[in-house]
Amino acid sequence: MTEQLKHECGIVLLRLLKPLEFYKNKYGSNFYGLQKLYLLMEKQHNRGQDGAGVVSINLNNPPGNTYIFRERSNNGQPIKEVFDNIRKRYVHGENKQNETPETFQTTPFLGEVMLGHLRYGTFGKNDIENVHPVMRQNNWRSRNLVLAGNFNLTNVDELIQNLINIGQHPKDYSDTVTMLENIGHYLDEENQGLFDLYKKRGYAKKDISPLIEKNLDIKNILKASSKHWDGGYVIAGLIGHGDAFVLRDPAGIRPAFYYRDDEILVVTSERPVIQTVFNVEIQNIREIKPGHAVIIKKNGEFFEESIHQATQRRSCSFERIYFSRGTDTDIYRERKKLGELITPAIIETIGGDIENTVFSYIPNTAETAFYGMIKAVEHHLIQQKKDKILQCGNNLSDKELTRIMAMSPRVEKIAVKDAKLRTFITQDEDRNDLVEHVYDITYGTIVPHVDNLVIIDDSIVRGTTLEKSVIRILDRLHPKQILIASSSPQIRYPDCYGIDMTKMGEFIAFRAAVELLKESGRISLLNDVYKKCKEQINLPKEQVINFVKEIYLPFTDPQISDKISQMVTSENIGAKVKIIFQTIDNLHNACPNDMGDWYFTGNYPTPGGNKVVNTAFINYMEGKTERAY
Repeated sequence: MTEQLKHECGIVLLRLLKPLEFYKNKYGSNFYGLQKLYLLMEKQHNRGQDGAGVVSINLNNPPGNTYIFRERSNNGQPIKEVFDNIRKRYVHGENKQNETPETFQTTPFLGEVMLGHLRYGTFGKNDIENVHPVMRQNNWRSRNLVLAGNFNLTNVDELIQNLINIGQHPKDYSDTVTMLENIGHYLDEENQGLFDLYKKRGYAKKDISPLIEKNLDIKNILKASSKHWDGGYVIAGLIGHGDAFVLRDPAGIRPAFYYRDDEILVVTSERPVIQTVFNVEIQNIREIKPGHAVIIKKNGEFFEESIHQATQRRSCSFERIYFSRGTDTDIYRERKKLGELITPAIIETIGGDIENTVFSYIPNTAETAFYGMIKAVEHHLIQQKKDKILQCGNNLSDKELTRIMAMSPRVEKIAVKDAKLRTFITQDEDRNDLVEHVYDITYGTIVPHVDNLVIIDDSIVRGTTLEKSVIRILDRLHPKQILIASSSPQIRYPDCYGIDMTKMGEFIAFRAAVELLKESGRISLLNDVYKKCKEQINLPKEQVINFVKEIYLPFTDPQISDKISQMVTSENIGAKVKIIFQTIDNLHNACPNDMGDWYFTGNYPTPGGNKVVNTAFINYMEGKTERAY
């Protein structure tokens, strides 16, 4: 993706299942768990660079000693700062020669239960208080709650009102606080119910607390608290006495994987990091099923419980196209397939002239799709070679045969992204000049005015970088044609389940549709859709219809692509510019198990999505830049 999008966060939950001295004896370090936590977070750093946080719980600390430790950072290198600060707190402890289980218990961050989080902030909320894990503290261990997650809820307003209705006074209007207080409320109720039960049975107060900790029903708490959540989420939580859980949404929108052996249980947002850090085979790693929660009790007992009835699986396809690490075996294969499936449209656009075409990719995340594209081009060339040989028949000379057999795709490293340039100049025209130089090119790689230049990208959202930088710099090579092929379909609708793209006016496909409406004399359609959206404002989210789809109905996908091509081509560009996109059918062919495509189709997996897209359109029509959910 040539344009950076802030998106899904990353989580790590790590539970050590043996006594701490076991890891010291086997692996030679007291801090085996912390070292693994660091690696698991570092290998998911692609999922969040605005903040990082860690919480560790020491399970058997005696009263009067801190047992929950937290470290967070929102600086430029948050993971490094978090672990540097943790290291400062235990640096002397690492060198102790006479450690005992008692010293293990009281050493900061030397805990059996650990939760790590990587954050991408949205809507400017990057201050330290918004960095996860977040905490709800209490003097009873079983009422302490720690949360971290990869999520966005569409109905925070509704959930806030629910909290008010039960007598709470929420301190912030956010999904994070809402979830924390929502789960916290039912955690308190569960505690109180058990307290009343055991008190009625005659137990002393001192003896009741261990009984509550042992019998706390995490499944019941999660089922009650998340009953009305609408959105995509993977929520990881720790209870102060040592229970832990990870809950996934019913549509499986956000990803979560886990692995368990007799030493550890680990949950992460991405599968290959578990494979790498613990050197385990892929078949031993499980995906948390949609609507389910992994629950780990203080004693190490493990359950995967159904919390809500799973709906149709709508896992985010953007995870497959762009966001997740490409080292996952399935994602790697799917990205290659996306490149392969768009190749026939590429060959058609260049008129089959592979001999006079150079193939490349921008940015680095599109490299895997590029491999799939080249593989498909090679297959096409095989057929071309066979046809040429058959056409020549007995008249085929050795020289001509050699020329035919030597035909292969011309592959070059065309564009290189320079280090981030600082736009310290305030004038817009000067800032645009800097943006133009985000990429540099490899000169002498194509034949001027003869060669086509094909660049595959994994997705195009705003089109700004294409217009201001990529196409301008590529045109300096003087190709006959510049073809930008997006391995994903046109992004037409906002996301509300984790990706930071909610403003309709930023989508190049939407702006292209608006321009086509103007050109065809149908601009009044915008006001018609606006009126329909406004009429739904006060409806329950379950009754809301996505009327924004009507804006695209008058036009075919190629018509919108052609308009995008015009919009990103400035007057001084010498080459013909063409933008093509993956089809929805090809997307589903390449990613058959992850059918979440709402940003392309407008088919949202939860009722709140329709409400969000209509609100986003209303904001566009009214000139507002505020969040749509």
